[in-house]
Amino acid sequence: MKQYMNFIGGEFVATGKTFENRAPVDNRVLGQVHEAGAEEVDAAVRSARAALGGEWGRMTVTRRVELLHAVADEINRRFDEFLAAEMADTGKPHALASHVDIPRGAANFKVFADIVKNVPSESFEMATPDGGQALNYAVRSPLGVIGVVCPWNLPLLLMTWKVGPALACGNTVVVKPSEETPATATLLGEVMNAVGIPPGVYNVVHGFGPGSAGEFLTRHPGVDGITFTGETRTGEAIMAAAAKGVRPVSFELGGKNAGIVFADADFEKAVAGITRSAFENCGQVCLGTERVYVERSIFDRFVAALKAKAEALKPGPSEETGVGIGPLISQEHRQKVLSYYERAVRDGATVVTGGGVPAMKGALAEGHWVQPTIWTGLPESAAVIREEIFGPCCHIAPFDTEEEAIALANATDYGLATTVWTQNLGRAHRVAKQVQVGICWINSWFLRDLRTAFGGAKASGIGREGGVHSLEFYTELRNVCIKL
Repeated sequence: MKQYMNFIGGEFVATGKTFENRAPVDNRVLGQVHEAGAEEVDAAVRSARAALGGEWGRMTVTRRVELLHAVADEINRRFDEFLAAEMADTGKPHALASHVDIPRGAANFKVFADIVKNVPSESFEMATPDGGQALNYAVRSPLGVIGVVCPWNLPLLLMTWKVGPALACGNTVVVKPSEETPATATLLGEVMNAVGIPPGVYNVVHGFGPGSAGEFLTRHPGVDGITFTGETRTGEAIMAAAAKGVRPVSFELGGKNAGIVFADADFEKAVAGITRSAFENCGQVCLGTERVYVERSIFDRFVAALKAKAEALKPGPSEETGVGIGPLISQEHRQKVLSYYERAVRDGATVVTGGGVPAMKGALAEGHWVQPTIWTGLPESAAVIREEIFGPCCHIAPFDTEEEAIALANATDYGLATTVWTQNLGRAHRVAKQVQVGICWINSWFLRDLRTAFGGAKASGIGREGGVHSLEFYTELRNVCIKL
């Protein structure tokens, strides 16, 4: 049976306590995960601290860039191995994992290595009181040991989104992947060793949150900063832990994202875009759309078109041709999503399509499947409109004016993303400026330039990463003032 061990100081470390890693498609056991206790987490942090003072800490930026390019190249060389591991852990379709997860996971190392190499720091000349001159210039120093706490929906992509810039800036990391998806973070340890990343630069500890590796890592005094992607409540707990020692945090948290479709939109493209944003990765995308607002004149037509698209999504195992939707990550998460399906009906929703569990054959019947689901008819106060579900579902409501659409989109505690569909250029700019989110897509969704700022507003996060904005979190600027 596959053993997912911790990776500490360049070595794989077993522990006496394990838990099962199960496949979402059929609930079979994929392997045993070795849970890190306080002792293993402490060893990982100490190993990361030692690497800062060793070869890695003395390494030139040019050499670091070369090594991180080598990491990306090795991931791509072992592409099929990473792909199989990611699909087994998440159950997502082959087309999604092969075109998004693994390529972006590798690209994060190259992109941020090149940014660090090419972004200049500031310098200023000034007059001194005695009539002389002084020169001020900035030096970027690594923040130190970074605790990286990762989600299960895009395991490799979102982990390397943090590890890539952290290492490019000269930090060392201790990664705590989700207990649901341990495979690719573990596999990356082999890549680090293969390309010559010094021991202790990249460490992995497996486990859960409270009373386990997650809590031990975020409370460890040897951790200098924490970056986290996940639900808002967990972010609040991590922020409380980070307050001791006044350590910086970077959070991408929950969302209850809106999609806005105006009557002047390219109808077919809007339907296809909302189909993706509502149902891709079985709805398990922080940036996904669970609230859809459609201009009244095209409302009925849009609901019918989205219904047809949802019903055409074929569920099945990752490798099967034509599969359009995979399972949810776990039985526990399926029960949560199904509880919202039931709640919507109790609250008076019209179920346009879905609302239950698809009939799956053979071993697949043991998997974590739910139907893509669309509702209409609920008030804005309903739970399925207010609370993040993180499943393949959306509620569609009509609007009459641009101002109303903006108000509806903003009527939430969250502010991560929105997608707006219109061919009116002036309207696109007006709406984008007024929606209270970290990223607003116009006539697209999930289109990302890694050089741009990324993060959430309101309860959806703290800080920005991406491009030079990642440097702001993963480094500290030191001013040097020289009197000439």
